[in-house]
Amino acid sequence: MPTALVRRPSPRLAEGLITHIERKPVDPELAVRQWQQYVDVLAQHGWTPVEVPPVDSCPDGVFVEDTMVVYGDLAVIARAGAESRRPEAAAAEEAVREQGYRISHVTEPGTFDGGDILKVGNIVYVGLGGRTNAEGIRQLTAALTPLGADVRAVPVQKVLHLKSAVTALPDGTVIGYEPLVDDPAAFDAFRAVPEEAGAHVVLLGEDRLLMAASAPKSAALFAELGYTPVVVDISEFEKLEGCVTCLSVRLRR
Repeated sequence: MPTALVRRPSPRLAEGLITHIERKPVDPELAVRQWQQYVDVLAQHGWTPVEVPPVDSCPDGVFVEDTMVVYGDLAVIARAGAESRRPEAAAAEEAVREQGYRISHVTEPGTFDGGDILKVGNIVYVGLGGRTNAEGIRQLTAALTPLGADVRAVPVQKVLHLKSAVTALPDGTVIGYEPLVDDPAAFDAFRAVPEEAGAHVVLLGEDRLLMAASAPKSAALFAELGYTPVVVDISEFEKLEGCVTCLSVRLRR
């Protein structure tokens, strides 16, 4: 059974970093309820949630995907692009180690956030320009290429992370809200979606796509394509540039 690492929101969630949007009030209690619903949906669809110990001093700690990228049996632990987020990595590293993964690290002066990594088959797209720098990509390439990965840098200027702009369908088609995608031609196959939040899907297995309730037109599009949208409300995390992908690290070998 596949596993998903998750981390409970910090009481300081409302203080989380934002870069490309205006700050809006966050309801911490609603956020906790939405997070629990997200975790419950993962469990209902065959995933085993594993809680990473919370880091209440880190407002953005709930966005646990940013702490690493996993490829094959290797977890590369991030050196976050925002210095204030670097303490989030230690407990996440221990959690993925306990799941049996080998560990490596990106080290100074390299930086990367896991939200900048999109895996499509053996292709690993890495967003360059925001939280992930060229040295981080060089180190990721050195770590992942021996495992068969084809690491490709793509530009990210319009959004926080690469996966704020694009994710991929089970058939490998990259999906994105085109006004926020720097270079759609950077991807082997690209399909535009009608809403920003429609660009974010988590592949639950078979034809099921976990996605946000804020993208009903995109959900209808995916249903027309033969997929089954599984919808969750993550409004409080969207106020902090979060999406369905960054709330978990999906482990499937």
